[in-house]
Amino acid sequence: MKTNYLSRSKDGRFISILKRISLGLFIFTLAACQQQSMEQTTETDTSTPGKKPIEVKVVVVTMFEFGEDSGDEPGEFQHWKERQKLNKRFPFPQSHHDIFMNEETGVLGIVTGMGTSRSSSAIMALGLDPRFDFSHAYWLVAGISGGDPHDTSMGSAVWAEYLIDGDFAHEIDAREIPTDWKTGYLPLFSKGPYDPDNQGTGSEVFQLNSKLTDWAFTLTKNVELTEPEKMKASRAHYVDFPNALKSPSVMKGEQLAGMTFWHGELLNDWANDWVSYWTKGKGNFVTSAMEDTGSYQSLKYLTAAGKADINRFMVLRTVSNYTMPPKGVTAAENLLADGEDYSGMGVALESAYRVGSTVVDKLVKDWATYRDQMPYEEMETN
Repeated sequence: MKTNYLSRSKDGRFISILKRISLGLFIFTLAACQQQSMEQTTETDTSTPGKKPIEVKVVVVTMFEFGEDSGDEPGEFQHWKERQKLNKRFPFPQSHHDIFMNEETGVLGIVTGMGTSRSSSAIMALGLDPRFDFSHAYWLVAGISGGDPHDTSMGSAVWAEYLIDGDFAHEIDAREIPTDWKTGYLPLFSKGPYDPDNQGTGSEVFQLNSKLTDWAFTLTKNVELTEPEKMKASRAHYVDFPNALKSPSVMKGEQLAGMTFWHGELLNDWANDWVSYWTKGKGNFVTSAMEDTGSYQSLKYLTAAGKADINRFMVLRTVSNYTMPPKGVTAAENLLADGEDYSGMGVALESAYRVGSTVVDKLVKDWATYRDQMPYEEMETN
């Protein structure tokens, strides 16, 4: 018969040792749990029932980040996190990336993830988050894009008034389209390309608050943008495009959103036609990206629910590459070369911050006025 080793201890030393070990483990575990609880409270204390939501002044909407959120190669979010001191982390498991905020300034940053589906779901999830109050918040999309070399240059920052969806459509392969059709891409429920009688579904084009766009452009049009030598060398190939050869600048132009990363002269022609068609000739295609129609749609629904104000939504896209190749280079060659070396990436990220932060800082500085009054209303009364 086996004898319990504890029974062999006449002086109870084994029992004493085990008690001490057990007590030590209990204290260590309790301390660890308390520390974890404190850390979680620091990050999520505003979700406690009865807590007043944090009033957000500005939401900076970015779409992607490389690696870490700070200290390495920057994506769209890193400059904002570091320079705006967005040091308060809020877990956001219902979306692509945790959110960060500077509670002193009221600036919050989000990384939605790339693509319309991610951006729309992220903005909806954020707008419904009970930890925050977005009823007076301004929303600024600050991301990179492709740019039409007929209109803009790499590194330029472009404020949009119209957002056009490039996905809502019928399509026939180009090898099968009728000979009298300019394109095999046509609006839903239409009778052909650019059908003048087609009314659309209501999701093909969105017009932002033009007065707010104009205010943002006026405020930032003289912001100095960087122009590295590497980028100059890349754009020098566009000798037949005078605007593509210019130094980067701040301008206005429309944004075409689509989940497909397209490239080439023929698709660039389509983009110009598509934007002109849906804006009834009022808008000019300048930048190409993915997410902004999805963000707008979610914010529009949130506005209807009393959670946000769609009239405070701004879109700033900066040009990291061109949407078509220079003369003498095929679309395939240029697309693959861009995939290896975005010479305009770094300056586009810098432009997004320099121009966007000018607007953000102004809104925060004069929040006492801009909380309840649009910035352009101040201009109208002067």
